[in-house]
Amino acid sequence: MAILSERVQKLKTSSTLAVTAKARALKEAGEDVVSFGAGEPDFPTPANIVEAGRKALADGKTRYENTPGTPQARQAVADYFCERFGRKVGPQNVIISTGAKHALFLSFLALVNPGDEVLLPAPYWVSYTEQAKLAGGTVKVIETDIDNNFKVTPELLEKSITPQSKIFLLCSPSNPAGISYKPEEIKALAEVIERHPQLYVISDEIYERLSYADYPFQSFASANSKIEERVITINGLSKAYAMTGWRVGYAVADESIVKGMSKLQGQMTSNITACTYPALVEAYKGPQDSVAAMVKEFAKRADHIYERMMSIPGIKCPRPTGAFYIFPDVSAYFGKKDINGKVIDSAAALAQSLLEIEKVAVVPGEDFGAPKHIRLSFATSMELIDKGLDRIIKYMASLH
Repeated sequence: MAILSERVQKLKTSSTLAVTAKARALKEAGEDVVSFGAGEPDFPTPANIVEAGRKALADGKTRYENTPGTPQARQAVADYFCERFGRKVGPQNVIISTGAKHALFLSFLALVNPGDEVLLPAPYWVSYTEQAKLAGGTVKVIETDIDNNFKVTPELLEKSITPQSKIFLLCSPSNPAGISYKPEEIKALAEVIERHPQLYVISDEIYERLSYADYPFQSFASANSKIEERVITINGLSKAYAMTGWRVGYAVADESIVKGMSKLQGQMTSNITACTYPALVEAYKGPQDSVAAMVKEFAKRADHIYERMMSIPGIKCPRPTGAFYIFPDVSAYFGKKDINGKVIDSAAALAQSLLEIEKVAVVPGEDFGAPKHIRLSFATSMELIDKGLDRIIKYMASLH
C-alpha cells in the first residue's frame, strides 16, 4: 500500500459528497431513498445556455484558451458586476476557473502564507477549512449564535482579529445555514475590515442570485470603496443557472491578485473546458427568466420546509432567506434511542440512524462546525420534500 503524503492523510473527505454518494448507491441498489444531501438545483440548465455550448463545440471551440479565460467571457463577468453591483471592474479583474471551488482554493493559495490566520464564522461550508489548511493557513473559527441567525457582528469580528489574521471569509447567502446578511450588516463588517489593512476578505457569493429575503443582496466589495482592492469575490454559474456539472466558477479581484491566481491555475488546470466560455456569455447576456422562476420556487419551498420543520418538537432553526438549505438544531434528541436500541449521541449518529431506518439522507453538522445540527437541501421537488419530512417526523417521534 502506498504511503501517502501527510497533507492527504490529514485531509477530510467532503461529508456532503459522501452522503450524496451513499444515497445514490442505495437508490441504485433498489432502495426508496429520499436524499436531502445534494447542493445542486433540481432544474435543467436553460436551453439557450445548452445551445450556446453545443454550438461552440460544433464551431470547433475545442482548443486551448487563455488560462484566466477568453476575453469575451471575462468581459461578460465584468459587465455583470458593473450592472448588478455598480463595480468598476474590467476583464483584467476576472479569472474563470473549474468551478467556484477551484477559484476559492486559488484565492487561498495566492494570499495565505504558513501560519496566517483565516477567520471563519461557524457554521461554514465543509471545504473552507480543508482548503485553508492545504494552503498552509491556520483556521480560527468565530463561533456564532443561532438566536442571532448565526451572523457575525462587528464586535465579534473585531474581537477575533489578531496580527496574524490574513483572511476573513464570509458566505452570504449561507451554505449550510440558508441565512443572508442585510446590506447594513455587511457594511458594518466592512468598516471593521477597513481598520485592519493586513486583512483581506474572501466573499463567497455563489448563492447571491438565489436570495429571497425581504431586503436586497449586498456584495461585500461594493459595501465600502476603501476596501474594494482587498476583497476577492467568489461566484459562478453552478447554482443560479443550474450548471453544477459544467464546472464554471470565477473570482473577481484586484488585478495583482488575479495575476497571481492565473500563475497558479496555469500550473494546475490551464483554462476550463473551451466550449463552456460561450455558454457563460450566454448565461449572463441572455434571458434571465429561468433564474427568476427558480428563485420563486426555492422561496416557496423554503417557507414550506421551515414551517414543517418547526412543527417538530424540540427543533430550533433559522428561517432560510437564501440558497436552498435548512439547518435545524436536533440536539433535543441526543441521548434518546432509535427503534433498534442505538443511542443517538450526535448529529452524525442521528443522520446514520435516519438513513438506515427511514431511508432519508441528510448531512450531519460536525464538518460544518455545528455538531448539534443537520443540513437538508431542498433542491428537490415539493413532493419529495414532503415524503422525506413525513419520514423524518415519524422517525423523530419514534426516538425514546
